[in-house]
This record gives sequence, structure tokens and C-alpha cells, in this order.
Amino acid sequence: MICGHGSRDKDAEREFGLVAKGLKERYPDLPVEYGFLEFSAPNIHMGLDSLVNQGVEEIYAVPGMLFAATHAKNDIPSVLTTYEEKHPGLKITYGRELGLQDDMIEAFQARIYESLGLDPETPPENLYDTMLVVVGRGTSDTSANAEAAKLTRIVNENMGFGWADTVYSGVTYPSVGVGLEKLMKLGFKRIVVAPYFLFTGRLIKRIQGYVDKVAQENPSIDFIQTPYLNDHPRVIDAFQNRVKEIMQGELQTGEETLMNSFKRRLAAGEVDVHHHHAEFVDPQDDTQGLSEFDNKHFTDLVQSLDHADHGHSLVLKHHDHSHNHEHSHGHSHDHSHSHGHSHDHGHGHSHGVYKHIGHPMGPRTMIGEGVCCCFMGQFTDDILEEEKHKIDGDCTKTAFAHR
Repeated sequence: MICGHGSRDKDAEREFGLVAKGLKERYPDLPVEYGFLEFSAPNIHMGLDSLVNQGVEEIYAVPGMLFAATHAKNDIPSVLTTYEEKHPGLKITYGRELGLQDDMIEAFQARIYESLGLDPETPPENLYDTMLVVVGRGTSDTSANAEAAKLTRIVNENMGFGWADTVYSGVTYPSVGVGLEKLMKLGFKRIVVAPYFLFTGRLIKRIQGYVDKVAQENPSIDFIQTPYLNDHPRVIDAFQNRVKEIMQGELQTGEETLMNSFKRRLAAGEVDVHHHHAEFVDPQDDTQGLSEFDNKHFTDLVQSLDHADHGHSLVLKHHDHSHNHEHSHGHSHDHSHSHGHSHDHGHGHSHGVYKHIGHPMGPRTMIGEGVCCCFMGQFTDDILEEEKHKIDGDCTKTAFAHR
């Protein structure tokens, strides 16, 4: 069972299916299914159902995640644990994230050489005249962000770039646009922008949009965009390695597994799971735009800023979470305003709270450019006031990177 995140982008959905197809070819005698946490069908619950209906009594579940952030650490194991509890006699063993395996690093380097028109089997001695910019996903998990930076250093030393650095498309800093602007000052005339992503999706298209925009504004610099990993054969090898670890019992020795860590933290009351709607919401409801919640949430936010201009203050509280014994975690936003009314919306999609949300080179640089409205609830009223000129009152409009 391959467990993915899911995307509103149908192309990403199809590409994830290619990984399952590739793994099926490696294990022709085993049933292989896949599912997503959100947005996409089938969800993880449906994939597990399919395996059980085929008579399976033991399931090897591997996260289709590059690094172990909130989804791999909390959300997927919570879905798996809940499912296992409801099916006596079923055993689910949860494997490791893909991580920085040699196979993953070599797949990434092959994509970079490919974008440069070079043969990965006969690479040049160095690329000193070229700068590499690796684009990481960017999360509220410090360790996952650090792994992306580590990848950049490894690839840089392996391939011999003149300089290399990391930018991020998600909640951390530096963001892609402002990061590229800073790095261009180093004076390189050829810059490779390489997204370390498995599949396409809205973030990949946003990254491509940023690079296109910067390239148009700087015609003297040659910007080269590297394709994402997709179903590169070495990526399939990396998935197969994780399955082998489960089969050979290697997860039972050494360091704490993702599942053991989850259960320990859950028992200690340390886990705050956001993504459970994949079990409870119709997965066919996969709109290409923002959700009804996002639309209303942003409209309320802008209206509140308008009120603030007329002597009212805006207070944005952190997310409230409700829990029950079924592990179904509803997510609600409560935005209380001093003029006497509040908005409380149930919302299936969420992001972990990030303490550097206000960093001058972080997500605030993407306000008004299609950044997920879920982030907006983490910005303080001071930040929103400072960035108010970027907010046009409607986050349903397509960001320039998606046009």
C-alpha cells in the first residue's frame, strides 16, 4: 500500500499511479494499491479496503513522501492505526519515508543532467560556471527542511557546481521568488532550478511560474528548469528498498520507526493530527480551485482588515482542534473580531503552525499570489496590515504563476 498526500491537480494523481504501476512490476505476485490523504481518489481507506477485499491479511504500507514531516509522522500512521483497529486480525506494518537514499540522490542528479543536455553516465568533471538552486517542499518540520538543505550540499559536491543553495515553495523561508532574487546577485549567468518533488501539482506550476517571471526580467541569465523526479527508475528502486526493509524485518531493529514514534507520542498526548478527512469526505469532490471554506475564509479576512481601517482591531487565533476516540480530528478556525461577531468554519485541510511565519523572506512574500488561505490564519494582524497592499479582496483569483 503506497500512501500519498494527494493533489487538486489531476496530473499529479495520474503520475502517482505510475509509481504503483512500477512497483507492481517489481512484485508481480503481490497485490499493490495506492491512496491519498486528501483531495484525490482513491483515498488511503479505499486502497486498504481493496487489499482486504482481495483477502490480504498483512499489509506493507510505505509513505510516498520524500521526507518525514507531519504527513508521514502523524497523518498517515493515524489513518493506518484507525483502520487496523477496525479490522481485527489485520496486520499493517508502516515503513520509512524515501529519505536521502543513494537511489533518490542519483535520480535527482540524473534529472539535473538531463535538463542540461548531459549524459548522467558520462558527466563533466565540474559545473563551476553554473549555480544550482534546489527547491524543497518547505514545511513546519525543521528536520524535513534540513534534509532538503543536506540534499543540496550532497548534490553540489557530487556534481561540482560553482554555487548551490536551497529555496522552498511552502511554509518556510526563503521562498522561491525572493530566494532567486537574492541568489542572482552572486553573478552567475547560468542557473539551474531543480525542484525536489516527486510529482507535478500546483506547487510545481507555481515554481515554474516564478522562474519564468524572473527569467523574463533578467534576459542576460540562462535559467534552466529541471524536471521533477516522477517515476524515474531509481525512484522505483527507492520505493522497493523501503518495501524490502519491511519484508526483511529491518524496521524492528535500530532506531524508532515512524509508527512506533507515532504511537508513543499519541499515548503521551503530543500528537495533533490534521488530515483525517480522507476517511470521511467524498474523495470525488476534487475541485481545481480553492475550497468553499478558503473562499469564505479569505473574504472574511479582508472584510476584517477593512474594519480595522475604521478603528477596529483584528485578532487571529491559532487553530482549535477537536478530538474523539475515533481519531477523527475536525479542524476549525475561529476569527474573533472586536466589533462583536466571529467566524467558525470546519475545514478539512490544514498546515502545522510555523513559528517563523512572519519571516521577511518567507510565506508573507507570497500573499496575494495564491498562497493557501490556511496560512493566512497564522499571520498576525501586524503582518497582514504591513502586506495589505498585496491583498485584493479575493484569493479565488488565479495567481500569476498559474495563469
